[in-house]
Amino acid sequence: MNRTANKTAIITGGAVGIGRACAIRLAQEGARVAIFDMLADEGAALAAELTGQGHAAAFWQVDVTDEAAVKAATDAAAAHFGGLHVVVNNAGISGSPKPTDEVTEADWDKVQAVNVKGVFFGTKHAIPHLRAAGGGSIINLSSIAGLIGVGNLAAYHASKGAVRLMSKNDAITYAPDKIRVNSIHPAYIWTPMVENHLRATAPDLEAAKAAAGSVHPVGHMGEPDDIAWAVVWLASEESKFVTGAEIVIDGGYTAR
Repeated sequence: MNRTANKTAIITGGAVGIGRACAIRLAQEGARVAIFDMLADEGAALAAELTGQGHAAAFWQVDVTDEAAVKAATDAAAAHFGGLHVVVNNAGISGSPKPTDEVTEADWDKVQAVNVKGVFFGTKHAIPHLRAAGGGSIINLSSIAGLIGVGNLAAYHASKGAVRLMSKNDAITYAPDKIRVNSIHPAYIWTPMVENHLRATAPDLEAAKAAAGSVHPVGHMGEPDDIAWAVVWLASEESKFVTGAEIVIDGGYTAR
């Protein structure tokens, strides 16, 4: 229950789905959690739930595409909790499920703004605080779509590939500061984002869910906790020799 004790963690997109699971598990392992999200009601409710259980948690409504907002919230969270040690750059969107020749410039720019600039801003404005703390861990949520082609998700693939290599670049850049940077690559995880994607691409949600699960050798989708426990490990000192790594959590999807 103390794997992340005495650490403060920011989780972007922390109100629902994978981010919510990360916030809960990090708090349960002793971290002080700062939840960043656009979803004010859900974020505030989660912070209240965690504080009601005796954990240290607070919520900031943040648009990760707004650099000034990210900096202000990051500085506020570090001041509120007395430092910063972990950043989980989780906020992301899937964008339009279209092939490249059908993607509009607006669709493309929206996905890059959230999935790429959001990670850039989250990392950029955390670095001074992590340096002040003597080191830390940055955990970037990429995807199997950052490793292999899935199809008809051009903007999403481009963004998650960018996150993969941003993570490696920053792992090398900030290693002398004892700041570790790693990426996590989930396959289908049952979250609101995946549910919305399936609703947009198939008329029968349950059939689409079963079909999406069946493409994994284990025969089903993952759960947010499958990712959250990896985040706990990367946030903890258990992974102190791990940086620049790709943690693939995909039920065997990419093993083929």
